[in-house]
Amino acid sequence: MKSIGGMAAALVLLGTVQGAHAADTVKIGMVMPLSGWFQPIDASTINGALLAVKEINAAGGVLGQQIEVETFDNKSEPLLGADGATQMVAEGVKAMIVPSDFDFGAPGAFVAQQNGIISFSGASDPKFGVAGIGNLAYSLSTAGQAQGALLAEWGFEDQGWKTAYVLLDNTISYTKTLCGSFTERWKELAGEEGILGEDTFLNGDPSIDAQVSRITGLGTKPDVVLLCSYAPGGPSAIRQLRSAGVDAPIITGESMDGDYWAGTVPGLSDFYVVNFGSLYGDDTDPAVADFYRRYEAEYGERADVSYAQRGYAMIEAWARAAEKAGSVEPAEVAAALDTFRDEPLVVGPTTFTPELHIATTRPMTILKAEAGKFSIVGKFSADEVELD
Repeated sequence: MKSIGGMAAALVLLGTVQGAHAADTVKIGMVMPLSGWFQPIDASTINGALLAVKEINAAGGVLGQQIEVETFDNKSEPLLGADGATQMVAEGVKAMIVPSDFDFGAPGAFVAQQNGIISFSGASDPKFGVAGIGNLAYSLSTAGQAQGALLAEWGFEDQGWKTAYVLLDNTISYTKTLCGSFTERWKELAGEEGILGEDTFLNGDPSIDAQVSRITGLGTKPDVVLLCSYAPGGPSAIRQLRSAGVDAPIITGESMDGDYWAGTVPGLSDFYVVNFGSLYGDDTDPAVADFYRRYEAEYGERADVSYAQRGYAMIEAWARAAEKAGSVEPAEVAAALDTFRDEPLVVGPTTFTPELHIATTRPMTILKAEAGKFSIVGKFSADEVELD
């Protein structure tokens, strides 16, 4: 996703942050994929976090201390996250940022938890928190269950769609959760007959001809197709659907955020994606619009996905909680984080409780693509969310 130029700018900024070494500093660790196949997914997350560090330091730091960033490249290998976290513990970090996926972020987060250090992720699985890791793990994402329920409620109630076909890329936990929660909520709203069919494929499958044939062979065509996938398999599936004459609207979750892949689907239209904010200059929240202007000024290019908001919010949340606690010690910062009630972060109003460390009611943005161009539809939240 992230271009070479943007990542190079991030690494220059990273070197600047690490080289600051003020007399009184507080360390935050990044155990992130700086290389390997997962690197493009979290590049904007890293950039957003580093921008927050730079801006907070320029404003005087946290409790008078400058933030110093220590990094470890897990090379897109989940198990290396534990090695990196162990190194961060030895470096004396007070908080740790780990990859935006439970499977990738958990190894480092477990080490952080065992050593009494807060960890932050952009994982959309509620297991990244109290239930799956412990009381010091926090996600700045919105639960995948909430995203699926949101899409179902918006599609049924706002768009008036009555029938849906569910196409699941059965590769990662997020896509399974998204499709599962959508299907459950859709059946509650439209009835069992509202789901015309459910099918699966794998992200690396070169063809989904059989799945497409089952859709085109339906006696009743679906009002909408839910696609739970990510690039490159997701865009490939859309191309095949459209080429076969499936012209129903396609909706999807934040794993297909951004327009970096839109050029691979000629004339991409009637496509809707839920994400954290519009990076196309038309967000209805002034704070989000201003964030993307600052991001572009810092890195010399527009953000390519809204994950940058999650990265910024990780540092923003930690700094705000530390100021509230009057301490950078993890236990005290965690106690302050657990008092957040619709805390106005750049990723949106965020609530944490001692029992739940991920958002479920936060409004999310829905974007629409027409002729390959994305624009905001609005911001919505789910009325009913069931967590597994």
